[in-house]
Amino acid sequence: MKLHELAPSPGSNRPKRRVGRGTGGKGGKTAGRGTKGQKARNNIKPGFEGGQLPLTQRIPKLRGFANPFRVEYNVVNLGILDELGLEEVTPESLEAGGIVHHKGLVKVLGGGELHRAVKVSAHAFSRSAVAAIEAVGGSVTVVPPPYGDRRPPVKGNALANR
Repeated sequence: MKLHELAPSPGSNRPKRRVGRGTGGKGGKTAGRGTKGQKARNNIKPGFEGGQLPLTQRIPKLRGFANPFRVEYNVVNLGILDELGLEEVTPESLEAGGIVHHKGLVKVLGGGELHRAVKVSAHAFSRSAVAAIEAVGGSVTVVPPPYGDRRPPVKGNALANR
């Protein structure tokens, strides 16, 4: 037997029925959709329930949730610290320089190059940032978050995110 001799067994492969192609065979005229009405036409969006509030809107748990205790950081790379030209960098000095927003915590990441020794104080550091700062003779100080060792305060009002 050769490759060109392979064929499906007779009757196993049937062509797909093409409906709505005239009255000559099965599936002509209304093409199996019945007579008139919205379902006979081609304009219903998936998930549409006839004006009733759809399931995806009725059940909010299907859409995930916003974690009210998420800790967000203002990110600063080493290259920016090098451009500042300060000997000691703190969250307050970064705020004064317009680099970070006054709200939120500061995290230093290892992007860019640092060419001189700098004392850096921030709420968090990446491992690569700590290694790069200490490699040029600088020091790293972790500032405790304003809410202590507890979880951050909830965002939103008393009724939100509960």
